[in-house]
Amino acid sequence: MDIRVKFLGGAKSVTGSKYLITVNDFNVMIDCGLFQGLKELRLRNWDELPIDPEEIDCVLLTHAHIDHSGYIPLLFKNGFGGKVHCTEPTRELAEILLSDSAKLQEEEAEFANRKGYSKHNPAKPLYTVRDAIEALNILEAHPFDQTFRIHNQIEVRFFHAGHILGAASIELIIYSSQGIKRMVFSGDLGPMHNPLHFAPAKPPNADVLFMESTYGARRHKDVDLEKELRQLILESDKKGGCILIPAFSVGRTQLVLYYIWKIFQNMKSRPVYIDSPMAISVTHLYKAYSNYHRLESDSEFGHHIFDAPFVHYVTEQSKSRVLNTIKDRAIIISASGMATGGRVLHHLFHRLPREQDIVLFTGFLPEGTRGRDIANGEKSVKIFGEEVMINAKIHVLDGFSAHADQDELVEWSGHISEPPKMTFLIHGEKEQAEVLRERLIGRGWNVTIPDYLETFTLYDHV
Repeated sequence: MDIRVKFLGGAKSVTGSKYLITVNDFNVMIDCGLFQGLKELRLRNWDELPIDPEEIDCVLLTHAHIDHSGYIPLLFKNGFGGKVHCTEPTRELAEILLSDSAKLQEEEAEFANRKGYSKHNPAKPLYTVRDAIEALNILEAHPFDQTFRIHNQIEVRFFHAGHILGAASIELIIYSSQGIKRMVFSGDLGPMHNPLHFAPAKPPNADVLFMESTYGARRHKDVDLEKELRQLILESDKKGGCILIPAFSVGRTQLVLYYIWKIFQNMKSRPVYIDSPMAISVTHLYKAYSNYHRLESDSEFGHHIFDAPFVHYVTEQSKSRVLNTIKDRAIIISASGMATGGRVLHHLFHRLPREQDIVLFTGFLPEGTRGRDIANGEKSVKIFGEEVMINAKIHVLDGFSAHADQDELVEWSGHISEPPKMTFLIHGEKEQAEVLRERLIGRGWNVTIPDYLETFTLYDHV
Protein backbone atom coordinates (compact mmCIF):
# COMPACT_ATOMS: atom_id res chain seq x y z
CA MET A 1 0.00 0.00 0.00
CA ASP A 2 1.50 3.31 -1.14
CA ILE A 3 0.26 6.42 0.67
CA ARG A 4 1.20 9.92 -0.50
CA VAL A 5 0.14 13.52 0.11
CA LYS A 6 0.30 16.44 -2.29
CA PHE A 7 -0.22 20.00 -1.02
CA LEU A 8 -2.52 21.77 -3.46
CA GLY A 9 -3.07 24.77 -1.17
CA GLY A 10 -2.85 25.94 2.42
CA ALA A 11 0.94 25.52 2.31
CA LYS A 12 2.89 28.52 3.68
CA SER A 13 -0.36 30.46 3.32
CA VAL A 14 -3.67 30.70 5.16
CA THR A 15 -5.85 30.13 2.14
CA GLY A 16 -6.78 27.69 -0.61
CA SER A 17 -6.68 24.62 1.65
CA LYS A 18 -6.52 21.45 -0.46
CA TYR A 19 -4.59 18.32 0.52
CA LEU A 20 -4.63 15.30 -1.77
CA ILE A 21 -4.15 11.94 -0.04
CA THR A 22 -3.52 9.03 -2.39
CA VAL A 23 -3.87 5.50 -1.04
CA ASN A 24 -2.73 3.26 -3.89
CA ASP A 25 -5.10 4.47 -6.63
CA PHE A 26 -7.75 5.94 -4.30
CA ASN A 27 -7.67 9.76 -4.09
CA VAL A 28 -9.10 11.68 -1.15
CA MET A 29 -9.02 15.48 -1.04
CA ILE A 30 -9.08 17.01 2.42
CA ASP A 31 -10.77 20.41 2.06
CA CYS A 32 -11.42 22.11 -1.24
CA GLY A 33 -10.86 25.83 -0.74
CA LEU A 34 -10.46 28.90 -2.89
CA PHE A 35 -7.33 31.02 -2.67
CA GLN A 36 -7.94 34.50 -1.26
CA GLY A 37 -5.75 37.48 -0.42
CA LEU A 38 -2.69 38.26 -2.52
CA LYS A 39 -3.27 38.45 -6.28
CA GLU A 40 -0.57 35.86 -6.92
CA LEU A 41 -2.53 33.48 -4.70
CA ARG A 42 -5.94 34.32 -6.18
CA LEU A 43 -4.62 33.61 -9.67
CA ARG A 44 -4.05 30.00 -8.62
CA ASN A 45 -7.83 29.54 -8.62
CA TRP A 46 -7.68 29.70 -12.42
CA ASP A 47 -4.89 27.13 -12.75
CA GLU A 48 -5.69 23.53 -13.64
CA LEU A 49 -5.32 21.10 -10.74
CA PRO A 50 -2.36 18.72 -11.01
CA ILE A 51 -4.94 15.91 -10.89
CA ASP A 52 -7.99 15.46 -13.10
CA PRO A 53 -11.09 16.13 -10.93
CA GLU A 54 -12.61 12.94 -12.37
CA GLU A 55 -9.82 10.96 -10.67
CA ILE A 56 -10.67 12.30 -7.20
CA ASP A 57 -12.85 9.76 -5.40
CA CYS A 58 -14.18 11.91 -2.54
CA VAL A 59 -13.64 15.10 -0.55
CA LEU A 60 -13.58 15.43 3.25
CA LEU A 61 -14.53 18.92 4.36
CA THR A 62 -13.43 20.27 7.76
CA HIS A 63 -15.72 23.31 7.67
CA ALA A 64 -17.60 25.68 5.39
CA HIS A 65 -15.34 28.75 5.19
CA ILE A 66 -14.67 29.62 1.56
CA ASP A 67 -10.90 29.14 1.88
CA HIS A 68 -11.74 25.51 2.72
CA SER A 69 -14.91 24.88 0.67
CA GLY A 70 -15.09 27.50 -2.08
CA TYR A 71 -13.47 25.38 -4.81
CA ILE A 72 -16.17 22.65 -4.61
CA PRO A 73 -18.41 24.10 -7.37
CA LEU A 74 -15.43 24.41 -9.69
CA LEU A 75 -14.31 20.85 -8.90
CA PHE A 76 -17.84 19.62 -9.64
CA LYS A 77 -18.07 21.76 -12.78
CA ASN A 78 -14.79 20.25 -14.06
CA GLY A 79 -15.90 16.64 -13.72
CA PHE A 80 -15.67 15.54 -10.07
CA GLY A 81 -18.31 12.83 -9.58
CA GLY A 82 -17.79 11.76 -5.96
CA LYS A 83 -19.22 12.87 -2.64
CA VAL A 84 -18.15 15.70 -0.33
CA HIS A 85 -18.41 14.44 3.25
CA CYS A 86 -18.92 16.94 6.10
CA THR A 87 -20.80 17.48 9.36
CA GLU A 88 -24.50 18.35 9.46
CA PRO A 89 -24.12 22.09 10.26
CA THR A 90 -21.33 22.37 7.68
CA ARG A 91 -23.70 21.04 5.02
CA GLU A 92 -26.21 23.79 5.86
CA LEU A 93 -23.55 26.50 6.07
CA ALA A 94 -21.98 25.45 2.78
CA GLU A 95 -25.31 25.98 1.03
CA ILE A 96 -25.29 29.59 2.22
CA LEU A 97 -21.60 30.34 1.72
CA LEU A 98 -21.12 28.71 -1.67
CA SER A 99 -24.20 30.38 -3.14
CA ASP A 100 -23.03 33.70 -1.75
CA SER A 101 -19.50 33.16 -3.09
CA ALA A 102 -20.89 32.52 -6.57
CA LYS A 103 -23.21 35.52 -6.35
CA LEU A 104 -20.36 37.83 -5.34
CA GLN A 105 -18.23 36.54 -8.20
CA GLU A 106 -21.03 37.15 -10.69
CA GLU A 107 -21.64 40.65 -9.31
CA GLU A 108 -17.94 41.53 -9.31
CA ALA A 109 -17.57 40.36 -12.92
CA GLU A 110 -20.66 42.31 -13.97
CA PHE A 111 -19.48 45.45 -12.15
CA ALA A 112 -16.00 45.15 -13.65
CA ASN A 113 -17.48 44.85 -17.14
CA ARG A 114 -19.75 47.83 -16.57
CA LYS A 115 -16.95 50.02 -15.16
CA GLY A 116 -14.32 48.69 -17.53
CA TYR A 117 -11.58 48.21 -14.93
CA SER A 118 -10.94 44.49 -15.53
CA LYS A 119 -7.95 43.37 -17.58
CA HIS A 120 -10.11 40.57 -18.97
CA ASN A 121 -12.74 41.28 -21.58
CA PRO A 122 -15.24 40.18 -20.64
CA ALA A 123 -14.59 39.47 -16.95
CA LYS A 124 -16.09 36.14 -15.88
CA PRO A 125 -16.75 34.46 -12.53
CA LEU A 126 -14.98 31.23 -11.59
CA TYR A 127 -18.41 29.66 -11.30
CA THR A 128 -22.03 30.79 -11.28
CA VAL A 129 -24.81 30.55 -8.72
CA ARG A 130 -26.28 27.74 -10.77
CA ASP A 131 -22.96 25.86 -10.60
CA ALA A 132 -22.90 26.28 -6.81
CA ILE A 133 -26.49 25.11 -6.35
CA GLU A 134 -25.93 22.03 -8.50
CA ALA A 135 -22.77 21.17 -6.57
CA LEU A 136 -24.67 21.13 -3.26
CA ASN A 137 -26.22 17.80 -4.26
CA ILE A 138 -22.88 16.05 -3.74
CA LEU A 139 -22.53 17.10 -0.07
CA GLU A 140 -23.26 14.27 2.37
CA ALA A 141 -23.63 15.07 6.07
CA HIS A 142 -22.43 12.94 9.00
CA PRO A 143 -22.77 13.28 12.79
CA PHE A 144 -19.77 14.11 14.95
CA ASP A 145 -17.83 11.22 16.53
CA GLN A 146 -19.29 8.47 14.34
CA THR A 147 -17.02 6.62 11.94
CA PHE A 148 -18.06 6.02 8.35
CA ARG A 149 -16.34 4.21 5.50
CA ILE A 150 -15.22 5.87 2.25
CA HIS A 151 -13.28 2.83 1.00
CA ASN A 152 -13.06 -0.81 2.08
CA GLN A 153 -9.78 0.05 3.83
CA ILE A 154 -10.47 3.64 4.94
CA GLU A 155 -12.67 4.99 7.73
CA VAL A 156 -13.30 8.60 8.71
CA ARG A 157 -14.39 10.33 11.91
CA PHE A 158 -15.24 13.99 12.45
CA PHE A 159 -14.61 15.48 15.90
CA HIS A 160 -15.13 19.03 17.21
CA ALA A 161 -12.60 21.69 16.18
CA GLY A 162 -14.33 24.63 17.93
CA HIS A 163 -13.69 27.09 15.09
CA ILE A 164 -17.15 27.87 13.67
CA LEU A 165 -20.52 26.16 13.66
CA GLY A 166 -19.99 22.57 12.52
CA ALA A 167 -16.20 22.85 12.22
CA ALA A 168 -14.42 19.51 12.53
CA SER A 169 -11.05 17.92 12.82
CA ILE A 170 -10.70 14.69 10.85
CA GLU A 171 -9.36 11.28 11.84
CA LEU A 172 -8.49 9.18 8.79
CA ILE A 173 -8.07 5.49 9.64
CA ILE A 174 -6.37 3.32 7.04
CA TYR A 175 -6.30 -0.48 7.38
CA SER A 176 -3.23 -2.12 5.83
CA SER A 177 -1.45 -5.46 5.97
CA GLN A 178 0.93 -3.86 8.49
CA GLY A 179 -1.87 -2.73 10.78
CA ILE A 180 -3.82 0.48 11.29
CA LYS A 181 -2.41 3.83 10.14
CA ARG A 182 -3.97 7.00 11.52
CA MET A 183 -3.82 10.48 10.06
CA VAL A 184 -5.28 13.49 11.85
CA PHE A 185 -6.15 16.77 10.16
CA SER A 186 -6.76 19.54 12.68
CA GLY A 187 -8.77 21.73 10.35
CA ASP A 188 -8.99 25.26 11.75
CA LEU A 189 -8.92 25.06 15.54
CA GLY A 190 -10.83 27.48 17.72
CA PRO A 191 -9.62 29.01 20.99
CA MET A 192 -9.93 26.98 24.17
CA HIS A 193 -12.16 29.57 25.85
CA ASN A 194 -14.90 31.09 23.72
CA PRO A 195 -18.39 32.17 24.85
CA LEU A 196 -19.85 31.07 21.51
CA HIS A 197 -18.23 27.77 20.52
CA PHE A 198 -17.17 24.67 22.41
CA ALA A 199 -13.46 24.05 22.92
CA PRO A 200 -11.70 21.79 20.41
CA ALA A 201 -11.90 18.10 21.30
CA LYS A 202 -8.72 16.29 22.27
CA PRO A 203 -7.09 14.63 19.24
CA PRO A 204 -6.30 10.91 19.14
CA ASN A 205 -2.79 9.60 18.65
CA ALA A 206 -1.69 9.91 15.03
CA ASP A 207 1.02 8.46 12.83
CA VAL A 208 0.81 11.56 10.64
CA LEU A 209 -0.53 14.93 11.83
CA PHE A 210 -1.55 17.87 9.67
CA MET A 211 -1.95 20.90 11.95
CA GLU A 212 -2.95 24.46 11.14
CA SER A 213 -0.55 27.25 12.13
CA THR A 214 -2.51 30.45 11.48
CA TYR A 215 -1.42 31.89 14.83
CA GLY A 216 1.68 29.73 15.19
CA ALA A 217 3.83 32.68 16.31
CA ARG A 218 1.19 34.67 18.15
CA ARG A 219 -0.39 34.71 21.54
CA HIS A 220 -3.81 36.23 21.96
CA LYS A 221 -3.68 39.35 24.08
CA ASP A 222 -5.42 39.20 27.40
CA VAL A 223 -8.05 41.70 26.30
CA ASP A 224 -11.26 42.61 28.08
CA LEU A 225 -13.34 42.61 24.91
CA GLU A 226 -16.46 43.86 26.59
CA LYS A 227 -14.62 46.79 28.20
CA GLU A 228 -12.74 47.79 25.04
CA LEU A 229 -15.83 47.59 22.86
CA ARG A 230 -17.78 49.68 25.37
CA GLN A 231 -15.06 52.35 25.28
CA LEU A 232 -15.24 52.45 21.47
CA ILE A 233 -19.00 52.91 21.62
CA LEU A 234 -18.61 55.79 24.07
CA GLU A 235 -15.87 57.32 21.92
CA SER A 236 -18.11 57.07 18.89
CA ASP A 237 -20.87 58.90 20.76
CA LYS A 238 -18.44 61.66 21.68
CA LYS A 239 -17.15 61.98 18.11
CA GLY A 240 -20.71 62.09 16.80
CA GLY A 241 -20.23 59.24 14.37
CA CYS A 242 -21.01 55.60 13.71
CA ILE A 243 -19.08 52.36 14.14
CA LEU A 244 -18.63 50.15 11.10
CA ILE A 245 -17.58 46.57 11.83
CA PRO A 246 -16.47 44.47 8.86
CA ALA A 247 -17.18 41.00 10.22
CA PHE A 248 -17.25 37.48 8.94
CA SER A 249 -20.81 36.22 8.59
CA VAL A 250 -20.09 32.91 10.29
CA GLY A 251 -19.24 33.05 13.98
CA ARG A 252 -17.77 36.54 14.13
CA THR A 253 -21.02 38.43 13.62
CA GLN A 254 -22.75 36.27 16.23
CA LEU A 255 -19.89 36.70 18.73
CA VAL A 256 -19.86 40.49 18.27
CA LEU A 257 -23.62 40.52 18.88
CA TYR A 258 -23.06 38.58 22.10
CA TYR A 259 -20.66 41.21 23.46
CA ILE A 260 -22.83 44.11 22.31
CA TRP A 261 -25.79 42.50 24.06
CA LYS A 262 -23.78 42.26 27.29
CA ILE A 263 -22.71 45.90 27.03
CA PHE A 264 -26.23 47.13 26.43
CA GLN A 265 -27.45 45.51 29.64
CA ASN A 266 -25.66 48.31 31.50
CA MET A 267 -25.98 51.26 29.14
CA LYS A 268 -28.50 52.71 26.73
CA SER A 269 -28.60 50.69 23.54
CA ARG A 270 -28.05 51.99 20.01
CA PRO A 271 -29.41 50.50 16.80
CA VAL A 272 -27.27 47.65 15.55
CA TYR A 273 -27.72 46.88 11.86
CA ILE A 274 -26.75 43.46 10.53
CA ASP A 275 -26.26 44.29 6.87
CA SER A 276 -25.38 40.99 5.30
CA PRO A 277 -27.93 38.54 3.89
CA MET A 278 -25.45 35.74 4.51
CA ALA A 279 -24.86 36.74 8.14
CA ILE A 280 -28.64 36.84 8.67
CA SER A 281 -29.05 33.35 7.21
CA VAL A 282 -26.15 32.06 9.28
CA THR A 283 -27.63 33.56 12.44
CA HIS A 284 -30.81 31.59 11.77
CA LEU A 285 -28.65 28.45 11.57
CA TYR A 286 -27.06 29.23 14.94
CA LYS A 287 -30.57 29.36 16.34
CA ALA A 288 -31.54 26.09 14.62
CA TYR A 289 -28.38 24.21 15.70
CA SER A 290 -28.30 25.34 19.32
CA ASN A 291 -26.77 22.01 20.44
CA TYR A 292 -23.63 22.80 18.47
CA HIS A 293 -22.68 25.98 20.33
CA ARG A 294 -22.91 27.54 23.79
CA LEU A 295 -25.58 30.21 23.25
CA GLU A 296 -28.72 28.23 23.90
CA SER A 297 -32.04 30.03 23.51
CA ASP A 298 -33.08 29.19 27.08
CA SER A 299 -29.89 30.63 28.55
CA GLU A 300 -29.51 32.98 31.50
CA PHE A 301 -30.11 35.97 29.22
CA GLY A 302 -33.89 35.41 29.37
CA HIS A 303 -34.31 35.72 25.60
CA HIS A 304 -32.14 34.95 22.65
CA ILE A 305 -29.51 37.60 22.02
CA PHE A 306 -30.15 37.36 18.28
CA ASP A 307 -33.71 38.59 18.87
CA ALA A 308 -32.76 41.61 21.01
CA PRO A 309 -34.89 44.71 20.25
CA PHE A 310 -31.89 46.81 19.20
CA VAL A 311 -30.87 44.34 16.46
CA HIS A 312 -32.12 45.17 12.97
CA TYR A 313 -31.62 42.76 10.09
CA VAL A 314 -31.16 44.50 6.73
CA THR A 315 -32.16 42.22 3.89
CA GLU A 316 -32.94 44.61 1.04
CA GLN A 317 -30.15 46.34 -0.84
CA SER A 318 -32.12 49.59 -1.00
CA LYS A 319 -32.29 49.69 2.79
CA SER A 320 -28.58 48.90 2.94
CA ARG A 321 -27.87 52.08 0.96
CA VAL A 322 -30.01 54.10 3.37
CA LEU A 323 -27.58 53.16 6.18
CA ASN A 324 -24.98 55.40 4.54
CA THR A 325 -27.14 58.42 5.43
CA ILE A 326 -27.01 57.68 9.19
CA LYS A 327 -24.61 60.15 10.79
CA ASP A 328 -24.28 59.00 14.39
CA ARG A 329 -25.19 56.62 17.24
CA ALA A 330 -25.41 53.46 15.19
CA ILE A 331 -23.39 50.28 14.76
CA ILE A 332 -23.26 48.63 11.35
CA ILE A 333 -21.99 45.04 11.07
CA SER A 334 -21.42 43.94 7.50
CA ALA A 335 -19.45 41.34 5.54
CA SER A 336 -16.85 40.55 4.51
CA GLY A 337 -14.53 40.65 7.50
CA MET A 338 -11.44 41.15 5.34
CA ALA A 339 -13.19 43.85 3.25
CA THR A 340 -12.61 41.82 0.10
CA GLY A 341 -16.21 41.98 -1.12
CA GLY A 342 -19.84 42.25 -0.11
CA ARG A 343 -21.95 45.13 1.14
CA VAL A 344 -19.26 46.33 3.53
CA LEU A 345 -17.41 47.81 0.56
CA HIS A 346 -20.20 50.33 0.00
CA HIS A 347 -20.09 51.28 3.68
CA LEU A 348 -16.32 51.61 3.65
CA PHE A 349 -16.58 53.75 0.53
CA HIS A 350 -18.77 56.24 2.45
CA ARG A 351 -17.40 55.83 6.00
CA LEU A 352 -13.62 55.79 5.53
CA PRO A 353 -13.43 59.49 4.52
CA ARG A 354 -15.46 60.54 7.62
CA GLU A 355 -13.32 61.60 10.60
CA GLN A 356 -16.26 61.06 12.95
CA ASP A 357 -16.60 57.37 12.15
CA ILE A 358 -14.77 54.34 13.53
CA VAL A 359 -13.95 51.23 11.52
CA LEU A 360 -13.43 48.24 13.80
CA PHE A 361 -11.75 45.07 12.52
CA THR A 362 -12.26 42.04 14.74
CA GLY A 363 -9.71 39.47 13.65
CA PHE A 364 -6.85 38.24 11.52
CA LEU A 365 -6.36 40.05 8.20
CA PRO A 366 -4.23 38.08 5.71
CA GLU A 367 -1.59 39.84 3.65
CA GLY A 368 -2.94 41.19 0.37
CA THR A 369 -6.47 41.85 1.61
CA ARG A 370 -8.03 45.31 1.59
CA GLY A 371 -8.64 44.96 5.32
CA ARG A 372 -4.92 44.43 5.99
CA ASP A 373 -4.07 47.55 3.96
CA ILE A 374 -6.57 49.66 5.92
CA ALA A 375 -5.42 48.30 9.28
CA ASN A 376 -1.76 48.86 8.38
CA GLY A 377 -2.32 52.62 8.21
CA GLU A 378 -2.52 53.24 4.47
CA LYS A 379 -3.64 56.78 3.62
CA SER A 380 -6.05 55.56 0.98
CA VAL A 381 -7.44 52.34 -0.45
CA LYS A 382 -8.98 51.46 -3.79
CA ILE A 383 -12.67 50.51 -3.77
CA PHE A 384 -14.69 49.97 -6.94
CA GLY A 385 -11.75 51.21 -8.94
CA GLU A 386 -11.61 54.54 -7.07
CA GLU A 387 -9.07 55.77 -4.53
CA VAL A 388 -10.81 56.39 -1.18
CA MET A 389 -9.12 58.53 1.49
CA ILE A 390 -8.92 57.05 4.99
CA ASN A 391 -9.83 59.66 7.60
CA ALA A 392 -11.90 57.49 9.95
CA LYS A 393 -10.34 56.02 13.07
CA ILE A 394 -9.18 52.45 12.39
CA HIS A 395 -9.17 50.03 15.32
CA VAL A 396 -8.25 46.34 15.41
CA LEU A 397 -9.55 44.16 18.23
CA ASP A 398 -7.82 40.77 18.00
CA GLY A 399 -9.58 39.09 20.88
CA PHE A 400 -12.48 38.02 18.67
CA SER A 401 -10.30 35.56 16.78
CA ALA A 402 -11.83 32.19 15.95
CA HIS A 403 -8.35 30.61 15.78
CA ALA A 404 -6.33 29.01 18.54
CA ASP A 405 -3.11 30.87 19.32
CA GLN A 406 0.38 29.39 19.63
CA ASP A 407 -0.03 28.17 23.21
CA GLU A 408 -3.43 26.67 22.45
CA LEU A 409 -2.09 24.89 19.36
CA VAL A 410 0.74 23.43 21.43
CA GLU A 411 -1.73 22.44 24.16
CA TRP A 412 -4.05 20.75 21.63
CA SER A 413 -1.23 18.78 20.02
CA GLY A 414 0.08 17.87 23.47
CA HIS A 415 -2.84 15.50 23.93
CA ILE A 416 -1.15 13.24 21.35
CA SER A 417 0.88 11.12 23.75
CA GLU A 418 3.20 9.49 21.18
CA PRO A 419 5.05 11.81 18.77
CA PRO A 420 3.66 11.42 15.23
CA LYS A 421 6.13 9.97 12.74
CA MET A 422 5.51 13.08 10.62
CA THR A 423 3.88 16.41 11.44
CA PHE A 424 3.03 18.89 8.69
CA LEU A 425 2.30 22.51 9.61
CA ILE A 426 -0.28 23.85 7.19
CA HIS A 427 -2.66 26.80 6.80
CA GLY A 428 -0.23 29.38 8.13
CA GLU A 429 2.07 32.03 6.71
CA LYS A 430 5.70 30.91 6.66
CA GLU A 431 6.79 33.04 9.62
CA GLN A 432 3.95 31.75 11.79
CA ALA A 433 4.62 28.12 10.94
CA GLU A 434 8.37 28.39 11.56
CA VAL A 435 7.94 29.63 15.14
CA LEU A 436 5.46 26.87 15.94
CA ARG A 437 7.79 24.32 14.32
CA GLU A 438 10.57 25.26 16.74
CA ARG A 439 8.31 24.67 19.72
CA LEU A 440 7.25 21.25 18.45
CA ILE A 441 10.82 20.26 17.55
CA GLY A 442 11.70 21.10 21.15
CA ARG A 443 9.27 18.39 22.11
CA GLY A 444 11.20 15.93 19.96
CA TRP A 445 8.76 15.91 17.04
CA ASN A 446 9.59 15.54 13.35
CA VAL A 447 8.02 18.66 11.81
CA THR A 448 7.85 19.78 8.18
CA ILE A 449 6.51 22.98 6.62
CA PRO A 450 5.52 21.91 3.09
CA ASP A 451 5.67 24.01 -0.05
CA TYR A 452 2.82 24.57 -2.48
CA LEU A 453 2.49 21.52 -4.81
CA GLU A 454 5.10 19.55 -2.84
CA THR A 455 4.53 15.78 -2.59
CA PHE A 456 5.55 13.42 0.22
CA THR A 457 5.47 9.64 0.46
CA LEU A 458 3.95 8.84 3.84
CA TYR A 459 4.10 5.06 3.58
CA ASP A 460 5.71 2.86 0.97
CA HIS A 461 4.44 -0.75 0.58
CA VAL A 462 2.72 -1.18 3.94
